[in-house]
Amino acid sequence: MSKQLLAWRKLARRLHLWLGLSLGMFFVILCLSGAALVYYPQIDAWLHPELANAAQQPCDYNTALKTLRMQYPDKLGPWRFEVTPEQQFIPARYYNPQETQGQDFAPMMVWLSADGSTLLRQSFWGDYLVTWLYNLHFTLLLGSTGTIIVGYLGIGSALLLLTGLVAWWPKSGFWLRQLRFKRRAALLGHMYDWHKTIGLVMLLPLFILTSTGAMLAFPKETNGLLGWALGEVESAARPAPQLTFSNPQISVTQAVKIAQTQLPKARLAWIETPSVNQGYYRLRMQVSDDKSTRFPNSYIDINPRSGEVVKVFDLRQQGTSNQIKNWLHPLHNGSVGGLSLKVLWIIASLASLGLAWLGWYRYYLRKNIAKKDRKK
Repeated sequence: MSKQLLAWRKLARRLHLWLGLSLGMFFVILCLSGAALVYYPQIDAWLHPELANAAQQPCDYNTALKTLRMQYPDKLGPWRFEVTPEQQFIPARYYNPQETQGQDFAPMMVWLSADGSTLLRQSFWGDYLVTWLYNLHFTLLLGSTGTIIVGYLGIGSALLLLTGLVAWWPKSGFWLRQLRFKRRAALLGHMYDWHKTIGLVMLLPLFILTSTGAMLAFPKETNGLLGWALGEVESAARPAPQLTFSNPQISVTQAVKIAQTQLPKARLAWIETPSVNQGYYRLRMQVSDDKSTRFPNSYIDINPRSGEVVKVFDLRQQGTSNQIKNWLHPLHNGSVGGLSLKVLWIIASLASLGLAWLGWYRYYLRKNIAKKDRKK
């Protein structure tokens, strides 16, 4: 092995050690919270049986909006309805409510019966388990500053994985030897073999999770990088100026039908209503090439007075940069690969705990052995 390669491996070992000791705890927190979030809508429904036991029937969004306007007369802004495939209830969100002013992201969360007439549940983002876990995963409960920290932790964790690979990299002709478990008498050796094996098996899944997580935490920087490499990332900007009116003439159901004529084979995912006297309907839809199921990336804006289609943002008509960026979220949460990828992501996230424990405990044992040797 050349001196240069030995020097790189020595540097990689040091970096891997100190990155692991300094970032390992955060790496595990992010991985374990992310593992829980793979199925967070299902977990939340399971924790709230009043939703899980709701009757399945076609959702009435017109009645739902009337109920919300009646129950919350001070909430004059737009409401967002999530169109769930189960259609057992209607999840709705009201962004920037007065009750959570000053918080970075804390919309009012409301669940209505499928017929839209009954409120089943109300809470605020961050006040119940799965959204608390989401804030922990995405911001470490530190708001917008935490998002930046998480982004850098993602970059640091990716470097932790890569330095571990470089530190392990065998010289030519010794690949099989480096992959085998060796006969060892000492516990330290066995711990190294397990740490090495788990790290190599889970290297690619964990690297994908950490790198996509960093890119999601730094959207502007990601857009700039993609724009420099592959062309500008187009955004689904809202139409301007905002439309002002006294009473909307187009109901929610009519707006949905108009949107479906523009993208007839697309799946409706979200409905955003206008404010009481301002704004547009915005329909968020999943077209055939969009891998993001819950948060797809095609939009249609509709005039609530005339029903005129103001703007159509079709993902299929966007460039390569948009296509790559729109893979990030479904790849990070595993939805792009169905059950198999979600299970793999959960296993990889749990493996982070094993890697951290083996690394920390091995370092602790080595330090104790070194102390004893110095005392002799």
